[in-house]
Amino acid sequence: MNSTNTSSQTSERKKSCVNCGAELTYEPGTDLITCDYCGHQETIEQSEQLFQELELHKYLQEMGAQSHSMEISMLHCKNCGANQHIEESYKSLHCVYCTMPLIIEDSYQENWIVPGAVLPFKLDQKKAHQIFKKWVDGLWWAPNNLQRATINPEFTKGLYVPYWTFDAQLVADYEGQRGDYYYVTKTVGSGKNKRTVQERRTSWSPAAGTINGFVDDTLVKATKQRGSQIPREVSNWNLDGLKNFDTKYLAGYVTEKYTIPLRDGHLVANKEAEKIAQNWIRRDIGGDTQRISDMDMRLSEETFKHILLPVYISSYNFNGTKYNFFVNGQTGAIYGKRPYSFWKIFLAILAVIIIIVLITLVAQYSG
Repeated sequence: MNSTNTSSQTSERKKSCVNCGAELTYEPGTDLITCDYCGHQETIEQSEQLFQELELHKYLQEMGAQSHSMEISMLHCKNCGANQHIEESYKSLHCVYCTMPLIIEDSYQENWIVPGAVLPFKLDQKKAHQIFKKWVDGLWWAPNNLQRATINPEFTKGLYVPYWTFDAQLVADYEGQRGDYYYVTKTVGSGKNKRTVQERRTSWSPAAGTINGFVDDTLVKATKQRGSQIPREVSNWNLDGLKNFDTKYLAGYVTEKYTIPLRDGHLVANKEAEKIAQNWIRRDIGGDTQRISDMDMRLSEETFKHILLPVYISSYNFNGTKYNFFVNGQTGAIYGKRPYSFWKIFLAILAVIIIIVLITLVAQYSG
């Protein structure tokens, strides 16, 4: 995405309802914040300027680290280590990952790089909870406690997850070989089993050249929690829906602060760029197969953004083990690791054994 030279911040602190002073919350799938008390609505004005890409190396060298940053109130979960920013309108002070209570008196102020964009929730909590409940109802051998946990929508919580995105111009010089398949006829076997077959071989020829192109929005996770990573199955967001960042989109939701530093995220993005370069080189070499013996990759005009992406989480504890279930806040995709009820499985097996025994006895009696 293109960068912009303006240094103005697009963030804005959340406001209370002008009519009654109650809290305003973001209405998923819209550009509105709504008063839950009197129904008053305000429009989130969208800036016409493009998302702001920040120059990467200034931040990696800790130059300008305080520009495009803001101070936010953070709560640290002592149980699982998650760092969460909770808007005033979020009522339940419990960790979204492990459900442990968070103490508001333990909050502290911390600077973060202001998100350049946010992907607002498309699904509201009610819809996400319906998806979760339908999924749970379809699980065989699920504990009754898990099914009861789906009764209360408060167990399903909305979370904005931080990611880094990286852009760069990529140039790479390469040397390698192009492989073209050809076939020779061979005779195999003897006697009645004698037959001819086509054997594939490869003709190799040297190849060298230069590839270049623009690497756009390499997405890198910016947070790491013990056993609570957002799974790949629900991590396919459509980034075309990104909006210029405004804190009003956060109203009523929890926002997780990045814990993977920009420098570490950049290293991951570089490895992804290497994979992209290798794919471009193989396409440039052509043929049926390729070998890359040497690659000199260079990145320039590197920029980055801190973005927030939506997901709903429902947590459940069973026999001392915590299970997380995730719903993509944009697409509705769901994934979770589920517990099994020992007693349901045991009773089902016992019932099958009893039925088999009864059928055997009836068969013997009839005989």
